[in-house]
Amino acid sequence: MKKIAFALLILGCTACSKNPVGAQAELFTFGEPLAEANKKNLDEASGLAASINTPGDLWTLNDSGNGAEIFLIDQKADIKLVCRLKGIKNRDWEDIAVGPGPEGKSFIYVADIGDNTAQYPLKYIYRFEEPTLTPGIEEIEISAIDQITFKLPERQKDTECLLLDPKTKDLYVVSKREMPVFLYQLKYPYSTTDTLTAIQLTSIPVSNVSAGSISADGKEILLKNYDHVFYWKINGSIEETLKETPTRLPYKPEPQGEAIAWARDGSGFFTISETVIGKRSYLFFYKRK
Repeated sequence: MKKIAFALLILGCTACSKNPVGAQAELFTFGEPLAEANKKNLDEASGLAASINTPGDLWTLNDSGNGAEIFLIDQKADIKLVCRLKGIKNRDWEDIAVGPGPEGKSFIYVADIGDNTAQYPLKYIYRFEEPTLTPGIEEIEISAIDQITFKLPERQKDTECLLLDPKTKDLYVVSKREMPVFLYQLKYPYSTTDTLTAIQLTSIPVSNVSAGSISADGKEILLKNYDHVFYWKINGSIEETLKETPTRLPYKPEPQGEAIAWARDGSGFFTISETVIGKRSYLFFYKRK
């Protein structure tokens, strides 16, 4: 199943590369490899988000078919903490975000939103308070978890990108296997007991979006597919901003790059790739010029 899905993604990526969008601007350096991403229990990294409670570290997770766990890694790609989500299944986890939640605390949002064959009527986002490191403890179980259940308004689609607006706490997902893709919104506060219907806001003139990130100050947006990283300076609402033509940033395609995250201080952004047989994957940092 994974091999078939990967083949479909590559075909979509090829189609996307024939439709480059936006002029390229060297606002950031080309990615510097910080460390090889070669940990056996983290070989399908499909999301990335900068930690608030542990500055400089990153949260990541595995794609479908793996355990319901997230990993705190340092910039050497070493795992510092494994968090298992009690009573939760990893159906098709695709992205992760860290930011404000209830009571003004830092929360993690895990997006179980993938759907390679458009078969699932419902999508899930799991929200829980961001853990902190305790010396000598490398694994913990998390049981206090909110489940945000939603569906798209028109039909079932694959989605792999989760965005969290740090100013409003609104959540956004972006569709993948179409050109253009579409932006959907879950306005805060979102129910954790009812099934929500996401609001379709606008089309975005790109395809195969696999990840995204909004900067900690809420002023910049990144989206990526397998060929490009796209950048917007937020001007007005997120909806109005993403209607504009993006700027393409310098990016060397990764073996199967499905993760991107702003550094908390805005000094640049990180990417990481799933491990592909015969190819090396790395944690990269793209520094702001």
